[in-house]
Amino acid sequence: MEKSLRLRKNREFQTVYKRGSSYWNREFTILTLKNNLSTSRIGFTVTKKFGTAVERNAIKRKLREIIRLNKHTLIKGYDIVIIPKKNTKDMNFEELSRSLIHVFGIVNRKKRTKGKK
Repeated sequence: MEKSLRLRKNREFQTVYKRGSSYWNREFTILTLKNNLSTSRIGFTVTKKFGTAVERNAIKRKLREIIRLNKHTLIKGYDIVIIPKKNTKDMNFEELSRSLIHVFGIVNRKKRTKGKK
């Protein structure tokens, strides 16, 4: 992913944690916060409870690839933090992809209904 499409600084993550809206399913929690850009920026948070550094980096690589392949499902103009839950460790790529797309569908539906009110 390009640097311009990523959340990189701790301050950016903390702002999304404090002010953002959360959405979830069994495998992921997604935090979103409106930004002033025309594109969305994405960050990943994988805690040490998830496993070793090798396991944490492997899940982040898979999630980055899923995001790259499914950019069209992302909402535009938001900072997004993706937090995988512990049970995602044993999932294959297709299962991860379906689950992440599912939770993005929840986010998109909620954002559309908020805009209509």
